[in-house]
Amino acid sequence: MKQFTNEITFQTTGSSLLDVTGPIKSWVADQGISKGLLTVFIKHTSASLVIQENADPDVLFDLNSYFRKLVPEGDHLYRHSTEGPDDMPAHIKAALTQTQLNVPISDHELMLGLWQGVYIFEHRAHAHKRTIALHLIGE
Repeated sequence: MKQFTNEITFQTTGSSLLDVTGPIKSWVADQGISKGLLTVFIKHTSASLVIQENADPDVLFDLNSYFRKLVPEGDHLYRHSTEGPDDMPAHIKAALTQTQLNVPISDHELMLGLWQGVYIFEHRAHAHKRTIALHLIGE
């Protein structure tokens, strides 16, 4: 049994979903693990991780639009507003989604479905650098 860890930083473009599948797949392939489990963890409280469809960009657009309606911005709605009107809604959106994902590994590859990708779900209105931690265990 072997273990590997890594961190990768990405630049987001504001409220959107950023596909990070490619760099994660490359890193996993370089580790030489044929069977195992990958944990992906985002080191932030106003962004999250999701596994979502990677074929039709309308899915990502609609998901982001839905979350904007579900958790609206507005200083009058929340006590925590020191970092701007998008900050507390970003924390709520992150709480409703996930900060970590587990993906099985087989034959040196992520066992994602045909139309699945790993995404950073940026909940803040402006661009941010987001770091994900990777932990791979297997043989």
